[in-house]
Amino acid sequence: MKKHTILSIKTNLLTPVFGVALYLLGSGVSNAADLRPSKPNIILLLTDDLGWQDVKCYDLDKPSPMETPNIDGLAKRGVKFWQAYSPAPTCAPTRCAIMSGNHPARAQKTHVVGGHPPIAQSKTGWKMIAPWYSGRMPADEVTLAKVLQGDGYVTGHVGKWHMAINHHSFPQPEDQGFDWTRSEIGMTARMRPSRVSGFATDEEGDKYKLDENGFPYHSNSANALSFLKENKAKPFFLYYATWLVHTPIHTRNERLLEKYCKKLGIDKSTLKDDGWEGAGQTNPFYCAMVEELDYHVGKVFDYLDETDDPRWPGHKLSENTYVIFTSDNGGMETMPGEIITDNYPLDRGKISAMEGGVRVPLIITGPGIPANVESDAVVNGLDFYPTLLKLAGVKKPEGKHLDGCDLTEFLRSPSNGALIKNPDGTVRDTMVWHFPNSAALESTIRVGGYKLIRNYANFGGPKKPMFELYHLYKDEEGKQVRVDIEEAKNLVKEMPEKVKEMDAELKKRLTEMKASYPYKNPNYGGDLEGKERVCSAKSHTLVGDEVNVIYEGNGAKVRRANLLYTLNGGSKDEEWFRMPAKIIDESMVSVVLPKGTTHYVINLIDENNFLVSYPELPDKKVLGKTATTYSDHALEGNTKFEAKRKKKKVTK
Repeated sequence: MKKHTILSIKTNLLTPVFGVALYLLGSGVSNAADLRPSKPNIILLLTDDLGWQDVKCYDLDKPSPMETPNIDGLAKRGVKFWQAYSPAPTCAPTRCAIMSGNHPARAQKTHVVGGHPPIAQSKTGWKMIAPWYSGRMPADEVTLAKVLQGDGYVTGHVGKWHMAINHHSFPQPEDQGFDWTRSEIGMTARMRPSRVSGFATDEEGDKYKLDENGFPYHSNSANALSFLKENKAKPFFLYYATWLVHTPIHTRNERLLEKYCKKLGIDKSTLKDDGWEGAGQTNPFYCAMVEELDYHVGKVFDYLDETDDPRWPGHKLSENTYVIFTSDNGGMETMPGEIITDNYPLDRGKISAMEGGVRVPLIITGPGIPANVESDAVVNGLDFYPTLLKLAGVKKPEGKHLDGCDLTEFLRSPSNGALIKNPDGTVRDTMVWHFPNSAALESTIRVGGYKLIRNYANFGGPKKPMFELYHLYKDEEGKQVRVDIEEAKNLVKEMPEKVKEMDAELKKRLTEMKASYPYKNPNYGGDLEGKERVCSAKSHTLVGDEVNVIYEGNGAKVRRANLLYTLNGGSKDEEWFRMPAKIIDESMVSVVLPKGTTHYVINLIDENNFLVSYPELPDKKVLGKTATTYSDHALEGNTKFEAKRKKKKVTK
């Protein structure tokens, strides 16, 4: 394994505005601070599925074929983080965590979509059932946008939202503190008739007409520029959530596709409408998409550099704008039939809490932040909320809980990781991820240079040991030196005390956040200890809004019971919530249905963590094949839901 030392370097080159401020102060101009507008501008640029190794300036071990000159240029103007993480290994929980400041485990928002009763992926094929998790960010959440909006900022959202049960469900950006929102997907819409034909042209009337540089028109990018042009005279917060580089994997730029085919030694005539089997970072469609992303975010950077600041005569917008550039999770390495990219040397990718699924590119630039700095400090997207409030001079709302750390002090002196502190003043050295979903079913904790993975679907199996312990980095003279970022050498047997210590801390933190865990599947076709003693739910009564469910114990005690209910059963946006039910005795549970409940299900969880659903629901495969909803198989409440198709007005 090639060793690689990541340096933490502070240079003497400062961003222009910081240099101007120092010059004025050194010249005896006492009112230098008064010249700057009191509220800096903010751009939070969140890309979609962009891997840690997809950006050229992050090259490690094997050079990436992708070209990202604009992002590389941004890195030279601020701090580039080598050990930055997303709050989750998938899109929606990361987006909600960044905007709310709440850890996904605390928010009960650990995966995409959500808001449905817990059911098995395969009734007899999967050992575990993922827990219920929320379908969205609560409508009354005190988001970062709401706080900035309340302090005089004009707030704009562009691109992907996905903080609700689907892209267009409630709540939308205007419900969460945004004055201005556009969500067009632009050129990322699936190509017709195929991705190997129908490329953009320079002809008038072409929806994706090539610009002067030969790149297709992208409304996602155009909308970001429109917001800046319309609101440059005010302090602005732009949340620019790109649709690039998410699937479908294609490019409308034939010139760019040919460029990467030539670079990678690929015969363009052999390309297919779907599927790519080339290993590593050899997918020419994806390479072109990454360069397209770079081009379009580069237009935003250029606009900031070239546009006079109406609030600060004689200066450009870039001199008083903080820019955060990052990704919502690690790169999506594969999908059925297609290899997209490779996060090597990191293990795995999106939908896994291993390093490849949560390590992301992160660059932060702005007033007072030194330029051309590479940092090995361990940071997280949860840190953006408290940091941006501090940089903007905005007070944290009273009673608002934030799970991240304020990076402001560190950003002024990014060679000193000890400046990243927890709210109690201690230096942060620990991070936790909780992903009890999909096939991963894992929680992880990083303490210093060590990382522990707890697998919930282990049962002693060779492919899924209960614990995995890896030594990612070691400290040598204040520098982080790479040891095993590949997560290739499991140290569980060599370091049992370290495993015990880290697992205890992981449990402690997840317990404090009231995290939800996977359940054992009583219908699993193989052997599971305790399966023969699982209870049987027999019947129920509904009197008024009070439900009583009668069950028969078969040897294992029922320890918990939950009500899963929906207020809009049968709707295209059917959404389910969870609340505890009361165990009356060893044969009955009871609960009062919330007002407006249209359908409901009762879950019984026994002492061995088996989940029994009443009524029994089909697995996800059956639901998909039959095109039915959860409410089609649930109990009916006393309220019928009448779908209301009111179209929400989007602020222009």
